[in-house]
Amino acid sequence: MSAAMPVNISQQQIDDFAADGAVFLPGLFTDWVAQIRAAIDENMQNPSPYAAENLAPGDTGRFFDDYCNWQRFDRLGEILRHSPAAAAAAQLMQSDTVKIFHDHVLVKEPGTSKPTPWHQDAPYYFVDGRQTISFWIPVDPVDDATLRLIAGSHLWDKLVLPVRWLAEDDFYADNDAFLPVPDPDAHPGDYKILAWPMQPGDAVAFHYRTVHGARGNLATTRRRALSLRYVGDDARYIERPGSTSPPFPGHNMSAGQMLRDDWFPTIWPPSG
Repeated sequence: MSAAMPVNISQQQIDDFAADGAVFLPGLFTDWVAQIRAAIDENMQNPSPYAAENLAPGDTGRFFDDYCNWQRFDRLGEILRHSPAAAAAAQLMQSDTVKIFHDHVLVKEPGTSKPTPWHQDAPYYFVDGRQTISFWIPVDPVDDATLRLIAGSHLWDKLVLPVRWLAEDDFYADNDAFLPVPDPDAHPGDYKILAWPMQPGDAVAFHYRTVHGARGNLATTRRRALSLRYVGDDARYIERPGSTSPPFPGHNMSAGQMLRDDWFPTIWPPSG
């Protein structure tokens, strides 16, 4: 395949993404499940220096994650470039262009007690803008361990304080600049939670500022997921109070610049 695949996103899905900061896209990656599974397996067998095992003493199971591997593995690059993601991203973000930001593999093996803490992606990243999007794509059926999101949180005035997943301490020193991490389970009436039982190849698309998390995987089956992350026309490099995650050392960008195209290539509109 030489170009990203076309896809039809409904006006209702575009409206839901704009209003809630997240939308469910059933079956969008059904034809790519086998390739995504193979890509996840390849990554787990050959982890990068960014790979992490996110269990503290006393936790059960295994919670593996790794990111920024699409240039190491042809399968991941093919998925980012040529799956329906880019076309869907352009429509949902209402952007003329789509650039690759990075990939992220997340695997919770059966019996994993560790939840994914509530967080936004944006404060970890050195990119800001209205036109940002992640696709969360499971390749195993998920129910209780599915992605959970706070509807409308992408419109909050301030970002949520980022924390380290394992140590659960503050990611940046100046926490007065951030909102405290919400606890929707302790205050269920305060938030509208979006969560969908999902089949392999379904996806949730969400904004970098949308607060999300996931329960542990206490099921007897695996919960493997791939996240694909892109940015649109208005996304710009922004300085954060400390080192970002991913860090992309040596990027040499300045505040207000578009992400450099040799590291973060524009894949929509498709060329050729």
